[in-house]
Amino acid sequence: MGRAAEALRLLGEIALGAVTAVAGLAFLIVAAPVRAWRTARGATSLSALDRAALRLAGSEARRLSVPVDEGVDAGRATAYLAARVPLGVLGGAVLGLLVFGVVTGIRLGWTWARNEPFDGMLPTLPILLYIGFSGIVLLFLDISGLLGVRGVERNLARTMLAPDPTAALIRRIEQLAETRAGIVAAVDAERRRIERDLHDGLQQRLVALSMLIGRARRGGRTELLAQAHEDAQRALSELREVAWRVYPSGLDTLGLAEALAGVAERSSVPVHIRCDLSERPPMAVETAAYFVVSETVTNAAKHAAATGVSVEIRQEATMVVVRIEDDGCGGAVPTGGGLSGLARRVAAIDGRLLVDSPAGGPTVITAELPCG
Repeated sequence: MGRAAEALRLLGEIALGAVTAVAGLAFLIVAAPVRAWRTARGATSLSALDRAALRLAGSEARRLSVPVDEGVDAGRATAYLAARVPLGVLGGAVLGLLVFGVVTGIRLGWTWARNEPFDGMLPTLPILLYIGFSGIVLLFLDISGLLGVRGVERNLARTMLAPDPTAALIRRIEQLAETRAGIVAAVDAERRRIERDLHDGLQQRLVALSMLIGRARRGGRTELLAQAHEDAQRALSELREVAWRVYPSGLDTLGLAEALAGVAERSSVPVHIRCDLSERPPMAVETAAYFVVSETVTNAAKHAAATGVSVEIRQEATMVVVRIEDDGCGGAVPTGGGLSGLARRVAAIDGRLLVDSPAGGPTVITAELPCG
């Protein structure tokens, strides 16, 4: 079944390549005089023509599963389209010969099955051996030609459209340097937030609790002890909240769905969570997903005046997609402190964070987290 699917995919690629080669040729015929006129006039840009060349070249590269250099220019794309025209025509011709051979073989078998001559020939043993051997050889040559055309097309796309390995490595190094700087900044911001929570919240509550207990000891007043007990309970609750914001211990033992259920329980607005994961993702992905949901739910309640939040987590190929939508007032700024910190956290595992928050809402935040 897998080989049959691969064969059908090959035939589809070659057929589509032949069709798009004709489209590319038509584009070149139209574009050539326009480019010549542009050169004669000294013009430096023709955005519609350049965008068309880039779209055609990009669609061909996707068909051949070849990555395209983000910085490829219209000139390289046009040169690729011109170089691919003869390959597309050749592929169409080879595919046409294969179809012609299959149709001829079917007609031959159908005619001889009815005991009728085909092109004046009846099925004698020598003729059967000759036609059978010739058909096998021609089929082998046809399949080899199809594979060869696809291989040459891919090599041509890699040569003319794919990123240069050295340039790609330099870009990757720059990306990793930016990501590392973002991680350091995110860690520092997280430390400052924890220090602020401890100093402004928990520390002051503990100081007040200590003074209250001292007064109760000196005066022997039971109502102060009851108040001290309540303050101690609130301090413990705040301490647990701070600890959960640093790292949720339940994430290791219970998994992402149960940890997010705790987020929903502690939220001041209703949160509906749908987690459709067939298996547990890597710990780094789980942690990033947890903090994206946790921080986004907190922001929706505090800043967006939302009355409800929906969270959907699903698997798409090798990617875990986290989508959070609230019914708040919108207007979230991707470069704001909270969202920029989340973006850095997601970028640390080569993911990306998308923010769609028009004025008036709703706000939709999507995190794409790679697992492989």
